[in-house]
Amino acid sequence: MTHPDQAVVTGAFSYAGRYVARRLLGDGVRVRTLTRNPDREDPFAGRVKAYPMDFSDPEGLRRSMEGAGVLYNTYWIRYARGGITFHQAVRNTGTLFQAAVAAGVGRIVHFSVANPSNEYDLPYFRGKAQVEEMLKAVGISYATIRPTLVFGKGDLLLNNMAWALRRFPVFPVFGRGDYLVQPIYAGDLAALAVESGSRADSFVANAGGPDTFTFEELLRLLASAVGARVRLVHTPPFLGFALTKLVGLLLRDVGLTRDEVDGLMAGLLKSGARSTGTTRLGDWLADNGSVLGQRYVSESRRNLPS
Repeated sequence: MTHPDQAVVTGAFSYAGRYVARRLLGDGVRVRTLTRNPDREDPFAGRVKAYPMDFSDPEGLRRSMEGAGVLYNTYWIRYARGGITFHQAVRNTGTLFQAAVAAGVGRIVHFSVANPSNEYDLPYFRGKAQVEEMLKAVGISYATIRPTLVFGKGDLLLNNMAWALRRFPVFPVFGRGDYLVQPIYAGDLAALAVESGSRADSFVANAGGPDTFTFEELLRLLASAVGARVRLVHTPPFLGFALTKLVGLLLRDVGLTRDEVDGLMAGLLKSGARSTGTTRLGDWLADNGSVLGQRYVSESRRNLPS
């Protein structure tokens, strides 16, 4: 099956959505985006038409998606803020899915997360599981992509970890640091998503890279790549999280959330399936380590308005 000639990508001017939009444009697909931030810089020089992602206006969402064959949904929140809770984010996603169906979109490719479950006391992962169940019931074909830790240009999490490794003499390792992470390159993730958009069957795909690291190994790899001479100190999880939160307060931002720390330590950033990505983190760092973490990227400022 060939890919439809028109697609909608939520957040095409942001991180993961930007990689998807770039891939689609390279394949000759006409791309539109739904965005919460109309003032964000357009990296595509006008080739991607932007529409507001206003969940209070389902009819506007429907009109913005008319004529598109596929919706690529990257919408989610890292943490509750500005009156938007995870419960509200689930409802917002449902509004988006229903608007897509009403617009005649034939397929949804949805970005979830590795190891979502209603069983966890982790609102981020539990909300993702609820959205997956909702997607199954919308009545059109779908692909659910479950990425682990995504790295690439424009990344926030690894960049800010590298920033801290560069600037502080010590860096906390939560507990033993032996929990596993299987990072995937954003370009490989986009390739998987676009390939999934060309299919007709409904399925769930785990998305992890070719290498698996312990968290401590990941930190040492990052430190080496950016030339940081830093001491890794094993701390009780509550203390490591408190230190991370303190740095976030000083920067007027949120570093790691409690869900992210607990999910990391529970091994939820490993897909448990064969690799779908081919780009090795070590190779990418060899090419990009000199610039990674040179400046802090604020999640709060980057994603305003919410």
